[in-house]
Amino acid sequence: MKKFDTKVQHLKYKVLREVAHQAWNDTLLESVFDIPHMIVPGKTSTMRCCVYKERAILGERVKLAMGGDRENPNVIEVIDIACDECPAAGYEVTDSCRGCLAHRCEDVCKRGAISFDHNHVAHIDKSKCVECGACAKVCPFAAIVNRKRPCQIACKVKAISINEDNAAAIDNSKCIQCGACVYQCPFGAISDKSYILNVIDMLKKSQNNEKYKVYAVVAPSISSQFVYAKLGQVITGLKELGFFTVIEAALGADMVAMSEAKELSEKEFLTSSCCPAFVQYIKSAFPSLLPHVSHNLSPMAMLAKYIKKSDEKARVVFIGPCTAKKSEAQLETVRPYVDAVLTFEELQALFDSKDVDITALKEDVLDNASYFGRIFARSGGLSDSVKQALSEQKIDFAVKPVVCDGIEACKIALLKKSKNVLDANFIEGMACVGGCIGGAGCLTHGEKNKAQVDEYGREAFEKTISDAIAVLK
Repeated sequence: MKKFDTKVQHLKYKVLREVAHQAWNDTLLESVFDIPHMIVPGKTSTMRCCVYKERAILGERVKLAMGGDRENPNVIEVIDIACDECPAAGYEVTDSCRGCLAHRCEDVCKRGAISFDHNHVAHIDKSKCVECGACAKVCPFAAIVNRKRPCQIACKVKAISINEDNAAAIDNSKCIQCGACVYQCPFGAISDKSYILNVIDMLKKSQNNEKYKVYAVVAPSISSQFVYAKLGQVITGLKELGFFTVIEAALGADMVAMSEAKELSEKEFLTSSCCPAFVQYIKSAFPSLLPHVSHNLSPMAMLAKYIKKSDEKARVVFIGPCTAKKSEAQLETVRPYVDAVLTFEELQALFDSKDVDITALKEDVLDNASYFGRIFARSGGLSDSVKQALSEQKIDFAVKPVVCDGIEACKIALLKKSKNVLDANFIEGMACVGGCIGGAGCLTHGEKNKAQVDEYGREAFEKTISDAIAVLK
């Protein structure tokens, strides 16, 4: 069965798998320059102009698989040499221009960027154009089009521009590290850094040294991934890799729901803090609303904190669909609790780097959380859980949520709140469309993922949030 949505994901996976394989065998430093040759042999056809450029790009992918640029705080990076196949971005005049006499495009342009040749065909001076789009709107032939690149279209916070070398450039002050550009780039020229080597190092040391144990904390969206196997087999596979045990991040979600419900009733207005990309967006675009952000840690960090408090030997690796979680793990408030973050893409590479065929394994059990903790994975789940937590704690507070499905919806809600016209007292912010199930680090994306998460939630042994967190007391 197909494991990935796109061939770009598969190429990324092959690099990660080979880097991980060499790391397990302690041969990475010897083989690092040979990896591009292993993936693209000399006589293999290539999507680039030549096999040499393909290997050069793969060399950059290997660097990202090994942690990327340590000087760049952003977990998302651009591979410049891979980013030259897209057309120049911006408004362009197409062959549909009929050389009309009206020249409405010229009249509407306030910058004087439109000129005409001897055939009356329009041309745009890029040095004057400010990309307002007025010319395109008035052209009767729709002859002027905006050739935005896929990464720019995907980035709803306008953090991507095109530099003088015709490559994408990321503005770190605007980027929320959601990874939307990573998933949408058709050439794989934008990618997230991997910390897979850190995880392998921890696993190897834990097997040879009893001073610490590596815990895997898995996001509830795992229920919609690895669809070629059973979830119980994935859990067994994690233990085959050397993880001491596997715990649901949904248990952390249950903890957050209880705490967040109480905080909401006390403050009477709150925005969620579970999605790190959403929180980062508030910091960069709506800083005046920061006091309203929930003071709770995310489910990942909340559970990791509990684990480390309970077991001083614990090392915690979060595994989920989110590239922004890699950034969250570096925050001062989270770093003491979360030691590394892997995406589902990277977990697949980790399995295959050790030849762990999860379809051949027996099923283990993953049952730490309630239905409500598990549905945090999809849009609307957090709001439903907060309502349930208010009820279970017998708190008399009428929550009126606005569920933001994707960063554009988040922007609208936050803008309304900033102008005091929002008819809600709780903003559930999810940067990815669909919620965590739409994360860039997923193996697969689609509408069916929501149904799978809900089904997974209904299978929970613990039916209330209170029952789920009772084991923590």
